[in-house]
Amino acid sequence: MLKRTPLFPIYAEHGARIIDFGGWELPVQFTGIQKEHDAVRGQAGLFDVSHMGEVRVQGAGAFACLQRLTTNDVAKLAPGQCQYSLLCYPHGGVVDDLLVYKLTDQDYMLVINASNIDKDIAWLQQHLTGEVQLTNISDDTALLALQGPRAVDILAKLTDAPIQTLKTFHFLPEANIAGVTTLLSRTGYTGEDGFELYVNNKDAIALWQKLLEAGEEHGLIPTGLGARDTLRFEARLPLYGQELSAEITPLEAGLTYFVKLDKGDFIGRDALLEQKANGVPRKLVGIEMQERGIPRPHYAVYVEGKKIGEITTGTQSPTYKTNVGLALIDTAYSALGTDVYVEIRGAQVKASVVATPFHKRKS
Repeated sequence: MLKRTPLFPIYAEHGARIIDFGGWELPVQFTGIQKEHDAVRGQAGLFDVSHMGEVRVQGAGAFACLQRLTTNDVAKLAPGQCQYSLLCYPHGGVVDDLLVYKLTDQDYMLVINASNIDKDIAWLQQHLTGEVQLTNISDDTALLALQGPRAVDILAKLTDAPIQTLKTFHFLPEANIAGVTTLLSRTGYTGEDGFELYVNNKDAIALWQKLLEAGEEHGLIPTGLGARDTLRFEARLPLYGQELSAEITPLEAGLTYFVKLDKGDFIGRDALLEQKANGVPRKLVGIEMQERGIPRPHYAVYVEGKKIGEITTGTQSPTYKTNVGLALIDTAYSALGTDVYVEIRGAQVKASVVATPFHKRKS
């Protein structure tokens, strides 16, 4: 039986095309991936991402527990701030990537990937120490993402909360948005400005409709998983199971900034220290096709007939119309401008290593 979000009942009226996404019935698109992608880059898009998992970690030992479990430095968070971080295995591979929200010194919310909820909770419980209580609030929490350069204009019509001055990776724990109590954060997964709105399931449909009404004059449209993937890919934001996995370390994935090796001990630190000292064996790079062909996930990458890695994500960029990909390859071949070959339908097609991200937001 596939799971459904609280917004499932209104998908049809927006023309949603539904797919099975990791055991969830979710919209891959509403009006078309290209149109939705362009809306987020130019105006705004509204996503239902209620399948994501939310976990509360509370108690006197919450900080110490999270400091030992995650790679980023939880000590840097003040109440009302959140950070991108990772859970690692002792060998350095990734359990999951996540957001850590600090409500108080003894109360945090973790936002985890839908496909990893059970695995992550088991991992967290296995490593809890001291007075810490873990509560899975995923089934009670809906999550809407309002993303794009007009997001702040749209939201301003529905709230008196100080959203204009809310900084990126900061949040308001109880904002009133169109009469709905919302944990509102200035975060997202698109490479554009935007907000994520965590609400009780019962309020999700009403808030979705209020946002669409407020955003109509600003070009806001419902946006599905297809555009979510192309948007995050252009911004070089990783997807668990592609750029990150139990076999790929954060250092190989280019996420060194979120791994604070000097903060003290955490799970995976020894392995990551060793990898940093010895040099990462593989590196996640951008590639652009120089000959006709689109790189797709798991396509092999070669240099002089030798396999050096594979594509993790690839497509034709909806913004720039170039055929580009992210590839995890041997570090020896990762310099910008290096010629590589992607195996596409049995033929080796020329590409070159290029700078990422493929898209940077206009400030």
